[in-house]
Amino acid sequence: MTAPAQLKVLSIAELQPGMYVLSVHKQKGNVEIKTQGWARTAAVIEQLKKKGVLELVVDLSKTLEQPKVEVAPPAEPVATASGKTREKVSFEQELGQANTLYQQAKGLQKKAFADIQAGRELNLQPFQDCATGFIDSVFRNQDALLCISRIREKDAYLLEHSVNVSILMTIFAKQMKFDEELIQQLATGALLHDIGKILVPDSILNKPGKLTAEEFGEMRRHVVYSKEILEKIPGLSPISIDVAAVHHERLDGKGYPYGLADQQISLYGRMISIVDTYDAITAQRCYKEGQTGISALKILRRESPQSFDPALVAQFIKAIGIHPVGTLVKLSNQKLAIVLKANEQDPLRPVLKVFYNCKFRRYIEISIVDLASSKTDIEIEGAVMPEDFGIDLIRFFRQSVLE
Repeated sequence: MTAPAQLKVLSIAELQPGMYVLSVHKQKGNVEIKTQGWARTAAVIEQLKKKGVLELVVDLSKTLEQPKVEVAPPAEPVATASGKTREKVSFEQELGQANTLYQQAKGLQKKAFADIQAGRELNLQPFQDCATGFIDSVFRNQDALLCISRIREKDAYLLEHSVNVSILMTIFAKQMKFDEELIQQLATGALLHDIGKILVPDSILNKPGKLTAEEFGEMRRHVVYSKEILEKIPGLSPISIDVAAVHHERLDGKGYPYGLADQQISLYGRMISIVDTYDAITAQRCYKEGQTGISALKILRRESPQSFDPALVAQFIKAIGIHPVGTLVKLSNQKLAIVLKANEQDPLRPVLKVFYNCKFRRYIEISIVDLASSKTDIEIEGAVMPEDFGIDLIRFFRQSVLE
């Protein structure tokens, strides 16, 4: 049985003989280095140092032998990007702040689209501030922003998608133990990754039917438009531009717009392709119904390793959980509930807010149920879509979850 991947970013000083290297994370210069494979000897590691390699992504599950020096994983940061102390808080304590951050991010997206249409250059600072806000919230309690990102408004996909992708990318990068400076660059790039769509004609962008070949070609150009816009923003990190430029590339080379494959796609590009696809699948669009998070995760796994990196898909699932907070689930007692709190030890047994009776198709008195409790034998049958039961999830959240 193959051991699950254990991806870690290590400095060259932490790399030990026998470790399996997936890719270079940071290096001096632009030297082409064949990185995937075992660093079997100290001499090999020394050569990597001489070539300017500073950090690498390794899969500890493939280590050939136990390293002589125990390498501790990077500790979780205890301070915000601004240097202030960050404290863990409860879901309830963070929810209001998370909602404020989300609404501000949507407003920022709306202004950015207006600026692009008017030919004005984008100001980088508000996007960096927004990314910092996401980071702080995620490290205080990631469940709050994850929950808010599930509250989708009809016909708001263009505004909400990039915000959701940025939140998911922040959570994903936290799972990967990246430092906060890097997470901010990734979150900022994710916020801006679809900015070029504003230059695609509305008749194509919002067409309810199937696109013609010519229309589909124009739709694909939104990636090129995004890259061109971002390259004009002074001070924007190359990493931020990269995630926007390659979010539709696939490992088998069948993505667009450049047809990159395998090692041509950066680690960050592989990550955002997973995140972008997940959010797109779960969203309600003018031309398709949204699917549940479970369905999206199954699609990601099914399309690995052809399109997506299976080790990274596994890390993404671990980051957000099998039933992400905010998911609507049907229970074995024929009631509906919202997932309120994840259970890292037993992902199938989260804390729920039960509020609806499927049999009588009516709302019931709200109750909180911890499926991990020995006092309950209730189980989750599966995730469901609110439309299947005529439930206005936005109204429910505002009246129940956000109050």
